[in-house]
Amino acid sequence: MAAKTANVLARVEPDVKEQAEAILSQLGIPASVVINMLYKQIIITKGIPFSLSLNKEPIVRDEMSEDTFNAMMAKGFAQAKANDSRPAADVIADLKRDIREWTE
Repeated sequence: MAAKTANVLARVEPDVKEQAEAILSQLGIPASVVINMLYKQIIITKGIPFSLSLNKEPIVRDEMSEDTFNAMMAKGFAQAKANDSRPAADVIADLKRDIREWTE
């Protein structure tokens, strides 16, 4: 008879575990269900189901070369001309999320 479950052993920072489990408790979802959901999303997407990035620091104009700045502006202008844009509410939500991440 095949086992219906398997164990996953992972080490996490105690504070991270405590905060996450407090939120999961409020939601009424056991950590094992969330881990199972994550694994299923990895299978479905054949990768990590969220963005991973090394560069999460905001880019500051004073730290850019003139060429880098001009290339960024040209790319933005080309996107605007092609009507390749996103709703302002989505952009603002992303900015707020990024600011929270940068300040944590």
